[in-house]
Amino acid sequence: MSLVSLRHLHAFTAVAAAGGIRRSSETLYRASSAVTRSVSALEQSLDAQLFERKGRGMLLTAAGEVVRLRADRIQAELRDVRDDAQRVRGGVKPGGIEALLNERRLEAAALLAEVHYMPGVARTMGTSQSAVSQAVARLEDALGQPLFLRTAHGMVPTDAGRRWIERFERVLAELRHIPADIAALNGVVEGVVTVGALPLARSQLLPQAIAQALAKHPRLRVRSLESPYGELMAGLLSGRIDFVVGALRTSAGDAFHSQPLLVDKVALIARRDHPLAARTTIAMDDLHAYPWVMSRAGAPLREHFDQFFARRDATPPVPAVETGDLALVRGLLLASDMLTALSARQLHHEIRTGQLVELPFALAGMERDIGVTTRSKAHLSPGARALIEEIQALGAAWG
Repeated sequence: MSLVSLRHLHAFTAVAAAGGIRRSSETLYRASSAVTRSVSALEQSLDAQLFERKGRGMLLTAAGEVVRLRADRIQAELRDVRDDAQRVRGGVKPGGIEALLNERRLEAAALLAEVHYMPGVARTMGTSQSAVSQAVARLEDALGQPLFLRTAHGMVPTDAGRRWIERFERVLAELRHIPADIAALNGVVEGVVTVGALPLARSQLLPQAIAQALAKHPRLRVRSLESPYGELMAGLLSGRIDFVVGALRTSAGDAFHSQPLLVDKVALIARRDHPLAARTTIAMDDLHAYPWVMSRAGAPLREHFDQFFARRDATPPVPAVETGDLALVRGLLLASDMLTALSARQLHHEIRTGQLVELPFALAGMERDIGVTTRSKAHLSPGARALIEEIQALGAAWG
């Protein structure tokens, strides 16, 4: 699905604010015929009527109202970039906002910040390297500051570039959501939802929620990203990710909103034929008699594990294997007498089929809140809201 034109959207916003073509043409410094063409092109690209043409002016339709909501958010992001550029330049005004009203330029800058090399950006965008270079140069000229530094590791964003490109990415996200907003007015939930999936959500909660959402909304598409926590939160802040689901962390910050859904308990898990599986009670000393596979030092689960023993004035077992790979944990447990402390939900299928078992040893205090994290003040797409509703329903049923 191609992006909505920022220039057409800018003209639409001016017409909506002025209530007519003629008055908006004066604020845009464009001919009335050019403004009319921009609005018509936007309506055609969205296959929706955005205005009711009446004698007393042009009034927004329901579709126009949802487009205006996104357009206002886009304008605010771009104004913030322009104002920040002015502060960086010591009060010297940068170029107008017009140079930023080009989605291809913003996309080129966002991709370059991700891959660091212009040839890769050119291939992804289906254009030439010189076109990418010109797009970035035009943005830099308008803002009066370099967006990138050329280093041994490729093109790396400057401090100002990093701030501005984060806003560019949010603009691109708002643009992507506009067609889905229009479709939702007609009762159709479509578009692409990008979910940041943390480990505790991947085995059971998220798969079931996705399956239920797709059963109700077959035109919906879901992308799941399984990057480290910090990368997922950066993607959430920039708008590349719609929401993150999994274990909540207290350090998320004011830029994010977290909603707890259920409390997940950590269990002592081993293979069904493990020597401890036949025991009715297990003592602390028994835990040191077998090798362990655990998450790496510094991971939240590992910290909770170490704190569990510290609260009891005991020394935690030293893991024979440290990994964050659930497949490796599963394989080691099934192939040896190793133990692990892990959410039973993450090994739900192996426990249900009897390959692995929960051992009778309570790991009190290692509970974790599972929930959904969104960017504060984000306006989610209809598809993202539909998927979150399914996650919430499952969380309520399981909690």
